[in-house]
Amino acid sequence: MTAVPNLVPPPLNIADRLRNLAGRYPHQRAVVVPEGYDRGGRRTYAHLTFAQLEETIDTYAHGLVQLGLQPGMRTLLMVKPSLEFFGLTFALFRVGAVPVMIDPAMGKTNVLGAISEVEPEAFVAIPRGHVARTLYGKAFSSVKLNVTVGKKLFWGGHTLEDVVKAGAGRGRFETAATKSEDLAAILFTSGSTGAPKGVLYTHGIFDAQVQIFEDDFGIEPGEVDLSAFPLFSLFSAALGVTVLVPDMDATKPAFVDGAKIVEAVRDQGVTYAFGSPAFWHRVAGYCEANGVTLSSLRRVLMAGAPAAPDLLERLVKIIPEGADIFTPYGATECLPITLPSGRDILARGVAAETAKGKGTFVAKPIANSRLAIIRIDDGPIERFDDAEVLPPGEIGEIAVKSRVTTQGYFKREKDDAKSKMRGDDRNWHRMGDVGYLDAEGNLWFCGRKSHRVQTMDGTLFTVCCEAIFNTHPRVYRTALVGLGAPGAQRPVIIVECHPDQRPQGAAEEEALKQELLALGAANPLTASIADLLFHPSFPVDARHNAKIRREDLTDWARKKVGH
Repeated sequence: MTAVPNLVPPPLNIADRLRNLAGRYPHQRAVVVPEGYDRGGRRTYAHLTFAQLEETIDTYAHGLVQLGLQPGMRTLLMVKPSLEFFGLTFALFRVGAVPVMIDPAMGKTNVLGAISEVEPEAFVAIPRGHVARTLYGKAFSSVKLNVTVGKKLFWGGHTLEDVVKAGAGRGRFETAATKSEDLAAILFTSGSTGAPKGVLYTHGIFDAQVQIFEDDFGIEPGEVDLSAFPLFSLFSAALGVTVLVPDMDATKPAFVDGAKIVEAVRDQGVTYAFGSPAFWHRVAGYCEANGVTLSSLRRVLMAGAPAAPDLLERLVKIIPEGADIFTPYGATECLPITLPSGRDILARGVAAETAKGKGTFVAKPIANSRLAIIRIDDGPIERFDDAEVLPPGEIGEIAVKSRVTTQGYFKREKDDAKSKMRGDDRNWHRMGDVGYLDAEGNLWFCGRKSHRVQTMDGTLFTVCCEAIFNTHPRVYRTALVGLGAPGAQRPVIIVECHPDQRPQGAAEEEALKQELLALGAANPLTASIADLLFHPSFPVDARHNAKIRREDLTDWARKKVGH
């Protein structure tokens, strides 16, 4: 008699990776947190080994369940990067609850709107979060279980100490038997190009992302990671890597103290570090000013916005010869899509092509991913087969389907319709970015679809046009915006100079303006741009402090030119 194959998928829970690591590397440091300085001026650190972290996860899981947490409960987690953050996040996974992560830096209105939309059933937060809960109770009306990580004052609920007391001595917590397709977390986008949206992450997607970083980067247990973005640190912990929490405000990477980052890298022998271009601009500046190199680094990871070639060149000079810089392309809804190497970018000489307006080189898609450039359409496309796929060299909207492509948003059917296309086996995600494929199959990024400027003479793409003006030595960055109705927009280039290169007085400003307009007039892509404004400091996204908020600049430019 032929046996019937078991078609039920096996359980998969991302928290089991930590349990396995604790068995293999019990005494290896899992999380390291900077504290103060000793009498000799040396930095002191606290840490948990993988065995200690595993025990903490089980204690938190038992305690939270005893206090009322149940599998499937959406749990808003607002805890700063810390020993407790890692224990709590993986405890929620282990219980089968669904952590909800909202970036507090995206502004009160966006944060409260996101909380109201996701209707959390549990709230685990530092005291500041619970102060917000008391002030804006309507947004938190769905919450049934409150836990304060820190000192609890006048508000109700439990403390983390209560969780520990309820869970202590109960031993191993049996991980919820979640499956690959089960919801693991809801991660909100930053809202840099529209309303923040809750992205649905499954256990399978988390597991696939960890596997990609292990396979494609060659990350191994025993390495040391420093990340300016807390979520990325969770991937590192799941890889058996020691996670070093940097001494910085994670909501303000553009203002990081480079001295503290360099100190941490040297103290702990960091082998790879993740940050936005704004973060690395600060670190590189400190290293250059003080003649410092980061000899332990094997990889620099940079995401959040396109990396300027000059920043790559600066970073190459402060890392070992065998180390590299990686600038993954992707989004909260699908990460990573490509993993371009900084040294490869510099060796190819693609910076010269970027300077001519060809876009930003972001390499080929990773293994087991499909990438397509489709005709730009601002409306929904129900099926991928309904989209017009463009040939190499033609700019269109970037669409991707892979094992890390999320399949939808939380309670946002209209956004699902605009960003997802049904495929044969799973949805394609429309990135909302524009670009093209070259003859070798490499992807070139040309900007956001919503930022394109549609004039009477044709369409201008932000990244392509801005690169022309960015070649001027006094320019730090530029932003192209359009005034008026699409199809008849008036293009305006806005310029932010390097702080020490800002024009002094009206005459010097006018002279620089004419230099820049002449630079634009010499290239067919930008020859139609006749309006130029100077701005002291561009507004940027809250998460990485790197994406330019062109919507805000459009409003500013409209008032300046009276359009």
